[in-house]
Amino acid sequence: MEEKLSSRERDVLRYVVQDFIETATPVGSRYISRRHEDELGLSSASIRNVLSDLEELGYVGHPHTSAGRVPTDLGYRFYLDWLIRKEALTIREQREIRENLDSHQEIEEMISESSRLLVKISRQLSIVTSPQLNTGVFDKLELIQITSNRLMVVISIKSGLVRTIMMEVASEIARERLEELSRFLNERLNGLTIQQIRDTFVERVKDAQNEQTGLIRLFIDSVEKLFVPAATHTIHISGTDALVQQPEFVNPSDFRSIIELVSDEEIFIHVLQKHKDTPDSIKVTVGKENEDQKLERYSVITAAYSMGDVAGSIGVLGPKRMPYDRMIPLVDFVARAISEMFSNKTKQS
Repeated sequence: MEEKLSSRERDVLRYVVQDFIETATPVGSRYISRRHEDELGLSSASIRNVLSDLEELGYVGHPHTSAGRVPTDLGYRFYLDWLIRKEALTIREQREIRENLDSHQEIEEMISESSRLLVKISRQLSIVTSPQLNTGVFDKLELIQITSNRLMVVISIKSGLVRTIMMEVASEIARERLEELSRFLNERLNGLTIQQIRDTFVERVKDAQNEQTGLIRLFIDSVEKLFVPAATHTIHISGTDALVQQPEFVNPSDFRSIIELVSDEEIFIHVLQKHKDTPDSIKVTVGKENEDQKLERYSVITAAYSMGDVAGSIGVLGPKRMPYDRMIPLVDFVARAISEMFSNKTKQS
C-alpha cells in the first residue's frame, strides 16, 4: 500500500492529517505551503496538484464548497500505517498514571481509576472493561459460615484474583462439614477454568448431589451465580463531557447521538472483546472500519491488559480527528501499567 504514494504525496498527506487534527477545519494548499515551507519546499500550486491527486486516489475529501481538504477513512488508515510519528508520554504523565494506579488495592478500584486517568489526559471518551474471569484457572474454594443461614463462598483464581459470593442456606453447617465439602469441591474442580467448571459442574458433582447438608444441591442450582463472574461484562465509560466539547459535535442532534451511543454498553463490550486475547498490542479502527454503524463518525483505540491468566481491555473513543500520535502511546502505556501493577501486587502478597 505504501508504494501507491510517492514521497511528495506522503508528505502532503501527513500534513493534511496533522493540520486537520489540530485545526478542525479543512486544509488548503496555501495553508500547507505557508506553514510547512521549510519541510516541503513546494509552492502552493504544486501542493494543490498533489491534493488533487490524493483526492482522486481517495485519501482526502473535498467538503462542500471549501477550498480545503480533509482526510478520508482511507487517508487516516494510510497515516496510521505509514506516516504517524508517535509522541511519548511525559515523565510527569507516566509518574501520575503509575502512582494513581498503585494507590488502589482493589481490582475494580484500579480499573475505575484507569478510566478516570484516560479521560483526564486524553480528553476523549474512555472505555475500560473489568478482567474476564471465565478464562481464569480455578485455584481453590473456601466455605465460611457468616451467620446461621448465610454462607460466604470464596473462589480464588490462580492469577491471584479472588471473588466472594454470599449464599443463603437452610441452617447452620458444622465447620468440619464445610471443610470436608471444600476439600471435595477442590479435588473435583482442580485445574479447570471457570468456564469449564460452569459447563461441567453438574456432571462432576452429581454423585454427591444428595449429601445431607444440601449444599451441593444448592451449588448445582446456583452454578450461574457462582461460576459466571458478576464482572464478566462490567464496563466503565467516562468522559462524555469531554467528547461533546469536540468541534465535530456542537449540534444538539450530535449531543443526543452521543448520549444514545454511551448508553449502549453492548457496542463497547463488542469492540473491546475483540482485543481481550491480545495483551500488549494496540488496535485502531477508523470510521467505517468499525463494524457498528453508530461508530462510523468515530475512531477507537484499544489495548488489552493482563492479570495473570485473565485479561481485560481499555480504550478511548473520539472523533476521527483525534491526535493519534498522543492517544496510541497513552492507551498502550495505561494498559501496560495495569498489567505491571497487578503483577507487582501479586508478588508482594
